[in-house]
Amino acid sequence: MDTLVSMRVFRWVVELESFVAAADRMEMSAAMVSKHVMHLERHLGGRLLNRTSRHLSLTESGTIYFEQCCEMLDRLNEVEATVSRAAVVPNGVLKMSAPDWFANRIFTQAIADYRTQFPEVTLEIDLSGRIVNLVEEGFDLALRATHREPSRTLIYRAIAPIQLRIVAAPAYLHRAGKPTQPEALAQHAMMTYSVMPESKVPLIGSTGKISAKFSSVPVLRTNNVNLIHEATVNGMGISLLPTWLIDNDLATGALEEVLPEYHLPPSTLYAVYPSRKYLSSKVRTFVEFMIDRFTIN
Repeated sequence: MDTLVSMRVFRWVVELESFVAAADRMEMSAAMVSKHVMHLERHLGGRLLNRTSRHLSLTESGTIYFEQCCEMLDRLNEVEATVSRAAVVPNGVLKMSAPDWFANRIFTQAIADYRTQFPEVTLEIDLSGRIVNLVEEGFDLALRATHREPSRTLIYRAIAPIQLRIVAAPAYLHRAGKPTQPEALAQHAMMTYSVMPESKVPLIGSTGKISAKFSSVPVLRTNNVNLIHEATVNGMGISLLPTWLIDNDLATGALEEVLPEYHLPPSTLYAVYPSRKYLSSKVRTFVEFMIDRFTIN
């Protein structure tokens, strides 16, 4: 059997944790996948995988071989890519997932400019907000916003900081009054994002970090930041929104910042992708473009 093919099959078995899933990925039968793994074990003279009816795990030797195998395959991919057109001109479909607020004018302009620079790349973007499985679902990368580093099983690069502001429309503040202390937020109509705590949010002020309480029953709770944005501009209540989304509203007076002396702990937008060393040119150029566009100072 072709040992190089067997190495590729073995890598997919480990990464997908399934002979069947690896068979689908390699477009071969599960029995043939098993033969490729057994070929490697006979060739190496030792077991690489512990197999049960429900679980796969690497042996000690298998762990060493898997890491070396991945490095060799990634290097081979790099060598092959350098002599292919794809390494010179990014092309094909770039499939990614991103937060729902990626659908705003700033990021829309960014991807439009990327397409102008690399017109042979087409974009397929999932804005469902769910955490996708990059490998199993065939995504090239994901853009994820978090205050913690993403999973250590994936490769990630920081793109830009994300700072949330407490804001409301002038009409709402005229009607309900403008809070002057964090404690007053509990008396106001609040709009919250589904992944945030029900009624508390950490704020940092001149005296340090405090926990501000919101109304226990928000007037709007949704997983769509753009909906909260529109509702805030229309005077429905107070909300926490990223500066990227509201800079223009603050400049024009459509929104006012509430408690400007307080801010939330910042998060970071990361580009996350599964490859260890080799990146297709479309992924590499997109990540570098986004970092250049939104450089963290």
